[in-house]
Amino acid sequence: MPHPAASALSDFIEKTHAVWARESDMKTRMEQTQILLTGLVNHPAIQDSAKNWPSTEGHKNLLLHTDEKYGFIINAVVREPNRKGSVHDHSQAWVLYGLVEGSESLERYERLDDGSRPDYAEVKLTGVTIGQPGTVDIVPPFNIHAEQGGPGRSVAMIFRSEKLVGRILQHGYDLTTGKVTERYGPTQIDYSLA
Repeated sequence: MPHPAASALSDFIEKTHAVWARESDMKTRMEQTQILLTGLVNHPAIQDSAKNWPSTEGHKNLLLHTDEKYGFIINAVVREPNRKGSVHDHSQAWVLYGLVEGSESLERYERLDDGSRPDYAEVKLTGVTIGQPGTVDIVPPFNIHAEQGGPGRSVAMIFRSEKLVGRILQHGYDLTTGKVTERYGPTQIDYSLA
């Protein structure tokens, strides 16, 4: 008999396939997948399983699923209390970020300069959303943001519209110097919920 968390993830993937088969517009796909991911991060089996997921500190993600049919990726992150996240984007990918445990704040930034220098950007904080378990944020392509840890351990699931790591360069933003760096994203650690 499959582990309850693995069953919940399989059910989510099956429902996501149905959405992606029906909808061709990526924004619509992601908005409908956001509803499904909200159900997944609120699922008791996922919440129970997440208590035992290993830390991903050191710029890592747990890789829960790479979809062969549609190319989406499902990751998880486990963060230590009060973790300070870097300001970054996910290039052309859409991303859903759903909290399973703990609290985090999602900071949103706006670019103020004209983007003519690839190694420099002026960005300013435009808003902060406080996430609690069950909260799922949608992050559109090239949206500059950062996740900041709360007072306790936090666990989140991340749904990416496509594989980025090793394929697509993403950007990091230094708020003090304005320097923009290119990077491939976190190290992927295969992890099974079974």
